[in-house]
Amino acid sequence: MNVAGLHRSFTPPGMPPPSARRRQSKLSFGTVCSSNINRSMEAHVVLQNAGMRVESYGTGTQVRLPGKSAMEPKIFKFGTPYAEMYRSLAATPEDQAFFVHNGVLQLCKRGASVKVAPQRWQDTPSKAVQKHDIVIAFEERIYDAVIEDLQTREPTEDFKAMHVICLDTKDNPHEAKLQGRVALELCWILEQTEDLDLEAPELVEQFQEEQMTHTKIKVLHQICYL
Repeated sequence: MNVAGLHRSFTPPGMPPPSARRRQSKLSFGTVCSSNINRSMEAHVVLQNAGMRVESYGTGTQVRLPGKSAMEPKIFKFGTPYAEMYRSLAATPEDQAFFVHNGVLQLCKRGASVKVAPQRWQDTPSKAVQKHDIVIAFEERIYDAVIEDLQTREPTEDFKAMHVICLDTKDNPHEAKLQGRVALELCWILEQTEDLDLEAPELVEQFQEEQMTHTKIKVLHQICYL
């Protein structure tokens, strides 16, 4: 797999809502799922294509991908390049056909077109984590893990607020694509704030109420300091 020759992900560029003025992102966003290959990466691509500053992470102990049975997941260490995962999963024609069919090779290819390897949130230095104004977790247990991690870190010199938000999302490509667009919509709303710390709680609450008219989605929000 020639990573240098990979094209940008085919995920359509995310566009801001008509009410938003397109401008360079003033906020920094982090997106987090379990393995940094499906939900957080979908949101990473959508936000990045919309011109936002974004990084993505996973909170799991390992990168776990669907295998040929529920009892046989494919497991990689965080930091293993997406291209290396791709080669491992496509080692034989039979394996390649299977992992194309279940969509995992496409996820690896997309990941490799965005960055080198999955990053683990808990292993990321505080200075890098603290630059994010908003962190979006795509599952409640991941949201809890991010908050717990932030609360156990030593405060940084800059000691600033970070808004952790949960957009609960099933771990499959279809739901990830839908919620990636939901995340973009929320991020554009937050991007327009004059005082994020003051305005975010009410905006997130309003956003959930509006989303609930279309689809049931759990939105959680907590301010942490680092």
